[in-house]
Amino acid sequence: MELYKAGSLATKFIAQLKPSNILILPGWQNSGLDHWQSHWEAAYGYERVEQHDWVHPLRGDWTARLEEVLLQRTEPVILVAHSLGCLLVAAWAAHSRMTHYVKAALLVAPADAEREELRPMLASWSPISLQVLPFRSCVVASGNDPYCADERARHFAKAWCSEFIDCGKKGHINPESGLGVWPEGHELLVGLDALGAQGTPCRVPAGLNTGLKV
Repeated sequence: MELYKAGSLATKFIAQLKPSNILILPGWQNSGLDHWQSHWEAAYGYERVEQHDWVHPLRGDWTARLEEVLLQRTEPVILVAHSLGCLLVAAWAAHSRMTHYVKAALLVAPADAEREELRPMLASWSPISLQVLPFRSCVVASGNDPYCADERARHFAKAWCSEFIDCGKKGHINPESGLGVWPEGHELLVGLDALGAQGTPCRVPAGLNTGLKV
């Protein structure tokens, strides 16, 4: 399937993305076959970081697993996180000495684990780590995400020193959002890789709006 128009940024740089250097970080209960993360994994050969327990996620276990995977790398990677996976990136980066293994992170629909209805299932994820991420990052959020209010997503982006992208009202940016392969999101990933240096603004694909840049 042709996802991009000739001459687009994605067409220009897609061949430069090394699949083994793109790590998929799903959220709680993993990402199913219809999730954009799974589509990207199947279409481009990106690698999913498999957790030992997707149903009862423990922050310590998940961060240890990410550290284990990164220690096996010989080149910098880009992390592609969704939901609880975004909090995983923040928690791992706050304590790891291996953050130089990460070139950038695309953080999509961060879940607010401190919400009262989520605390019982995600008890080990509070408080959410709010330290500045030591690598380039971009938070993509939805205006009607049932698991994270817009102001909280903006708060996370500011604390992590991430660029903030408002993708409109797309729910939790998951299969229920009807995104399919989500080509606009993939262009953001390509931009993170192509533009490289920390602090260089993300290229925002048509249809997405920059709500806050810090």
